[in-house]
Amino acid sequence: MKSVLEQLERTAARFADKTAVDDGEVSYSWQELLELSKRVGSALTKPGREGKPVAVVMDKRADTLAAFFGIVYAGGFYVLVNPEYPNVRIEKILETLQTDTVVLDPKYEDKIRACGYAGEVLEIDAAKAHELREDVLSDIRARAMDQDILYGIFTSGSTGVPKGVIVSHRAVIDFIGYFTELFGFSEEDVIGNQAPLDFDVSVKDIYSSIFTGAKLVLIPKHMFSMPPALLDFLCEKRVTSLTWAVSALCIVTTLRGFEYRIPSDVKRVLFSGEVMPYKHLQAWREALPGAEFVNLYGPTEITCNCTYYRVRGDEAPDTALPVGRAFPNRRVFLLDEEDHEVTKPGESGEICVAGNSLAAGYYNNAEETEKSFVQNPGNRSYPERIYRTGDNGYWRKDGALCFLGRRDFQIKRMGHRIELEEIQLTIEKAEGVARACCIYGEAENKLVAFYAGTADKKTIRRDIKEQMPGFMMPDKFFRVEEMPLTKNGKIDRTALWSRYKEEKKR
Repeated sequence: MKSVLEQLERTAARFADKTAVDDGEVSYSWQELLELSKRVGSALTKPGREGKPVAVVMDKRADTLAAFFGIVYAGGFYVLVNPEYPNVRIEKILETLQTDTVVLDPKYEDKIRACGYAGEVLEIDAAKAHELREDVLSDIRARAMDQDILYGIFTSGSTGVPKGVIVSHRAVIDFIGYFTELFGFSEEDVIGNQAPLDFDVSVKDIYSSIFTGAKLVLIPKHMFSMPPALLDFLCEKRVTSLTWAVSALCIVTTLRGFEYRIPSDVKRVLFSGEVMPYKHLQAWREALPGAEFVNLYGPTEITCNCTYYRVRGDEAPDTALPVGRAFPNRRVFLLDEEDHEVTKPGESGEICVAGNSLAAGYYNNAEETEKSFVQNPGNRSYPERIYRTGDNGYWRKDGALCFLGRRDFQIKRMGHRIELEEIQLTIEKAEGVARACCIYGEAENKLVAFYAGTADKKTIRRDIKEQMPGFMMPDKFFRVEEMPLTKNGKIDRTALWSRYKEEKKR
């Protein structure tokens, strides 16, 4: 198989009239989704499109999938640009992509024009109504390769510029094949999508559906602040499978959703993005005693996940769940500070990954690509590309991998990966701020911004609100007269955090 479109067509042939996607308002059968995707693709075909990115500025809805696959039919790759992002972030993404075409909901055209975009705009309704050009689409497919890029996802960047991770058809085909087999997905499943479509958890939802014929239900974002409505929706749609961020699962239990209603059709709960708190996991397991629970691990750069751990139920409440064992056709290993492989149980090292599912790199960013996607230092005999995750881990005696935390200042929060340096750089741009430092207190689940300068907290919050998504906004702002420094001249983060905790006690 060279392209995910082959699997889309096979599934549409098998389950033509079966519902493929349902966003709560609009639903399409497999045959309808296929035809709409081809029409969008026909509208996008033009010389020079192959291998190039096309931005999609749309909400999470059934038509967004038609836009994605239409772009792929036209020989390009799709990048969802979340219309809720501040203009500054959208500008940076579009600047990196250098795309000349955007597919959008017309209500967002003014927004992207305000971001400086001057290229072609294709409204989704017009694209869906375009005449089919099967001959042109067939010619494009004849030139396709499995190493062609399928999608791009932007993550937070330490330089203040988001990094565009680009992933090939081969990487997705390889991963999803094993993913759906390991966890028993089938055409009988109803997948409840929680993740935004610019977040790699959604890749598992979309392509598990494509590869098995399972129905994909796109859950409206607003429901995650309204557990009764969310649980009613899950029950109404008879959702059987949840692949959610830990933070989304915790919303349900924190607000005591299960006292209202239990989605009893759910038989599989897979989670990732952060450490799953024991009490929340237990609440889910008590509500769904017959369901399987799986802890997943892996950054966007390795295509969704590289390890998994099936929850047994006898795990210690005071110990974080392991991230488990590697998916088939992946090699997951640890390297110490001298780049020697760590094999002894209990000894820590950087988690590294090899295999077909590695991302191609960062779009238009060779420097960052070369830093993270490197030759395996333990192999001097032939080229072997690996990804250095920047995460620390260790092996248990039973061979399970355990996650220890970031090697740098990158964090996972609300299911999103965030570079603290990006937030700091944004804060330092605010008027009256001399220096800034962000610290994430995992135990407190608080992101605290420390700053030195004359600015007041309200002014800083107002200024940076226009430049970053809500999930990157600090919970607290703490003013200091000056930044404490370590012996080597760096900001003393430990001293800052101690000062913050002392202040809280007063």
